[in-house]
Amino acid sequence: MTGVTGTHAGAIERKRSCWDGAVPDTVTGVTTPSLRLAVQSRVIVDNDWSGDPDGLVALAHHLLSPTNRVVAVTSSMINPVFGQPEGAANGAALARELVDLIALPESPPVHAGSNGPFGDSGSAAADAIVAEARRDDDLPLFLVCAGPLTNVAQALQQAPDIAARLTLVWIGGALDAAADEYNRDTDLAAAEFVLATPGLAVWQFPLETYRSCAYSVAELEADLAGSGRVGEWLWTRFTELPLPDFVRLGGVWPLGDSPPLLVTALDDESSTWRTTPNGRIYTAVDVRLLFADMLAKLRLHERRR
Repeated sequence: MTGVTGTHAGAIERKRSCWDGAVPDTVTGVTTPSLRLAVQSRVIVDNDWSGDPDGLVALAHHLLSPTNRVVAVTSSMINPVFGQPEGAANGAALARELVDLIALPESPPVHAGSNGPFGDSGSAAADAIVAEARRDDDLPLFLVCAGPLTNVAQALQQAPDIAARLTLVWIGGALDAAADEYNRDTDLAAAEFVLATPGLAVWQFPLETYRSCAYSVAELEADLAGSGRVGEWLWTRFTELPLPDFVRLGGVWPLGDSPPLLVTALDDESSTWRTTPNGRIYTAVDVRLLFADMLAKLRLHERRR
């Protein structure tokens, strides 16, 4: 269906599965009373962490969201135009630093993927995706990829059976077939392989949708730098990012890697999508809900330390 809003069967099923036969996870160690929240999903978060810091902002949001359980973090290659031949390894180091800073009671492992495009070689990241997808668990598994699909393609190539055991939530592609889109085009062979995989459910946030998650640079500085140690660390990733000469920064920096939180940790009832033969394409997202929740969690985390 086109432009779906309101309650949908998928959300109802996810919510019911959170409570059946399970004790809800709770947030502890706070100075004020808090609500008991149920975990609604498992999440593997995959991204090119050494590139645009919006990915690290989204990772912090995932880690600080008790309603999704981050079970692994995987790092992918970065486009060669940015001059990082060890982009996957560098990104894994950044993701690990953030995971350590947030210091959850049970921190997820971080795995580096291949530093080059999709091919026949495996990686620790692909192995981690396969292992988690094959693990039996009552919670649904979302593989959130907000970068090139290299690690996802390698995992599906070595273990085609996992396609039916997870849902890929992808930031990438475009509604306009002629549009350039970084995540798809950085490893086009990987994107083509993944999107042609039989039995794989794909929930896609295309270019036209994720670009609506606009943040002014002034707001970004005020909100992140003013939201505790994690927020300050994130803002520093923006200020220390080596921008190539061809990048001209204006007054806006889209946080385009954040929309999957609406699926994994919040609720997509206030967003819209249309169905496809293998999943859905989101056409609008609830930006207010998304970023108000992100800032609240950064500030609450600082209070509870």
